[in-house]
Amino acid sequence: MSIELYEHNAKAYHDARFLLDTVGKAAVIHPTGTGKSFIAFKLCEDEKDKTVCWLSPSEYIFKTQIENLKRSCGGYEPKNIKFYTYAKLMQMDTEEIALISPDYIILDEFHRCGAEMWGRGVDSLLVRYPTIPVLGLSATAIRYLDNQRNMADELFDGNIASEMTLGEAIVRGILQPPKYVQAVFSYQNELGIYEKKIKYLKSKATRDVAERYLEALRRALEKADGLDVVFEKHMTDRSGKYIVFCSNSEHMREMIEKTDEWFSFLDKEPHVYSVYSDDPETSREFAEFKCDCSDRMKLLFCIDMLNEGIHVDDVAGVILFRPTVSPTVYKQQIGRALAAGNNRTPLIFDIVNNIENLYSIGAIEKEMHDAVIHYRMSDGEGDVVNETFTVIDEVKNCRELFERLNETLSASWDVMYSHAKAFFEEHGHLDVPKKYKTEEGYSLGTWLLTQRRVKNGKAGGILSPDRIAKLEAIGIRWDSHSEYIWDRFIDACALYKETYGNLVVPVSYVTEDGLKLGRWIANQRAKQKSSGENGTRLSEEKTLQLDELGMIWNYTEYVWKLNYSAAQRYFNEFGNIDVPLSYVTSDGIKLGKWIYDVRASVVGANKVFAVTECQIQMLTSLGMKWNSRKETNWNTGFEEAKEYYRNNGDLDVAYTYVTEEGFKLGDWICNQREAYRYGRLKSDRKEKLDSIGMIWIKPDSWKLRFALAKSFYDEYGHLQIPANYKVGKINLWKWVNEQKQVYKGKRHGKRLSREQVENLESIGISW
Repeated sequence: MSIELYEHNAKAYHDARFLLDTVGKAAVIHPTGTGKSFIAFKLCEDEKDKTVCWLSPSEYIFKTQIENLKRSCGGYEPKNIKFYTYAKLMQMDTEEIALISPDYIILDEFHRCGAEMWGRGVDSLLVRYPTIPVLGLSATAIRYLDNQRNMADELFDGNIASEMTLGEAIVRGILQPPKYVQAVFSYQNELGIYEKKIKYLKSKATRDVAERYLEALRRALEKADGLDVVFEKHMTDRSGKYIVFCSNSEHMREMIEKTDEWFSFLDKEPHVYSVYSDDPETSREFAEFKCDCSDRMKLLFCIDMLNEGIHVDDVAGVILFRPTVSPTVYKQQIGRALAAGNNRTPLIFDIVNNIENLYSIGAIEKEMHDAVIHYRMSDGEGDVVNETFTVIDEVKNCRELFERLNETLSASWDVMYSHAKAFFEEHGHLDVPKKYKTEEGYSLGTWLLTQRRVKNGKAGGILSPDRIAKLEAIGIRWDSHSEYIWDRFIDACALYKETYGNLVVPVSYVTEDGLKLGRWIANQRAKQKSSGENGTRLSEEKTLQLDELGMIWNYTEYVWKLNYSAAQRYFNEFGNIDVPLSYVTSDGIKLGKWIYDVRASVVGANKVFAVTECQIQMLTSLGMKWNSRKETNWNTGFEEAKEYYRNNGDLDVAYTYVTEEGFKLGDWICNQREAYRYGRLKSDRKEKLDSIGMIWIKPDSWKLRFALAKSFYDEYGHLQIPANYKVGKINLWKWVNEQKQVYKGKRHGKRLSREQVENLESIGISW
């Protein structure tokens, strides 16, 4: 039974194959639960004769994916996968990595490759196999807690085959819209912090208003339903399985102690399980939780680090206790309740422990809103299955009061302007990151973004001409950040064209002011090739801008034409294109490496890039030898060895022997023996050499000649050997005389062992 992909994954697979075949890199960014691992399994199935190196954060994750595949595809399991965890790869040396010898590389959860130690292992692998196609899978490319690093840029040069947000997946009906319940269980510490903020306000009027809102907020929180009431109200499946995410082991123990208080109305004796290990497969309790089919409520308490590892088919819902959490972790936790093809409405409890964390769901709602607008504006009305999902806000009044409190405490426009001016005077610009805060804690990045949005009519508010003039005086840009970045890269392209005469920018090229121009150029090519979904395709205006600078959209075709022209020139000069691997033309074209790669692609040794029949004929007309130089050299050596065997009856060739034509046959024979000894000699080559009397393990030279001398002694009773006496090719007189010179110390660096001296004296040698 072959793998049948969901429609969204089939489209992603098609686009990923295109990128793998053209640029050798492709990333798929789909949310948890959409079945993205099946995209990689489909590649394994379609390339069943190729070796796929599959890397993952844990063996458990991979085993779970295999189990899902076997369950969905009638027991099918790929046999061409070499699996390693990132931790294992990190510990492997160069020789071990060389033994992998993959045809494809899969980086599962590739955002994890940004970790310093794991990243080193991945770098070692990619450096060892620079031409092997790499497919990456992840729910996000961004490392939110690591300076917003974009791993799709770092690992895949921005070559994203398919990208889908969690909100978009819900809109399209790929994932079922959840029932989302918000509540809060701890807030006293936060109220204390706000009391201190209010206490130090200089304005009495502002302080009085803030105190009124704070007191109202405290009363509203005290009146809000407790978690026991919230759970009883919304948990309709009272014998269901619920995963409870906690921040760490200590926090989890505290939450487990609350079980009786929170869940007793639903089940007096719920089955409680906990997982501490970072490998759930090793946990007996996790196994029991998955197998528990009783009519009791099942609660599995686990910690944040297991977001990627917890996979249970029949989950009724998840409960998020999240003091702090990154967007990646947050969406992974939600994803444990969502799965493509599952028609059950997932239940999600978002139980935060402070009033400042009441906004996480807004990001997913915005993703849905943006997706709906996109599809309707691009005639994709039929793709919109769900526009909203049920959000039950148990703390709505608290949220409104908190917003008013924050508004009261917000700094005035003049105060924020003074901080903007200070930033400008220190840095010379106002390109402030969105999340930037001053040392005093003011959100300057957000404030500047708001000023731009108000000025451009994208947000409510009034920005007077006086304030506009003051902001322009300190260098504010009114265009969007994306437009500003585009203009910077276009300017960099123009400078590169002026300097080098073209726009053939190496992927690794970085401008003097830190712009990764090479990666950006590659990303624009990928966008131009894309289908245009999610607004990824370049606009006509931007395409024209790059065209005017000489953009090469089909880099593969450009490289072919450039190298083929160089091959023609080489042929005209030398009469062949038997180009040495290290050969570089006068204008810097690595023609030898290109010839090698084309040959390897055609003979199937390495899929560097696709070569058409027409291109094969073009090179053949120039005398291209499709066997590799190594293959040609081996065949030459074998023919010389056959000739030697015909003339001498054996292959007992001295290491220094060179044929009349200048071929180093002795060295070649020695290399074959070494290849045989280390298991690197192909079986068909061994058979050919066996047929002409190859001696794979040469006998000890000294022992062989001593045996001949002893035979002479046994026959004649002395070692007075004539000067021209030979046994086969061995001059025995010369050998005995040589032993005497060595014994006397006249051969620098040589000496006889005690055993050798005794052996020679036993047959009457006269020193």
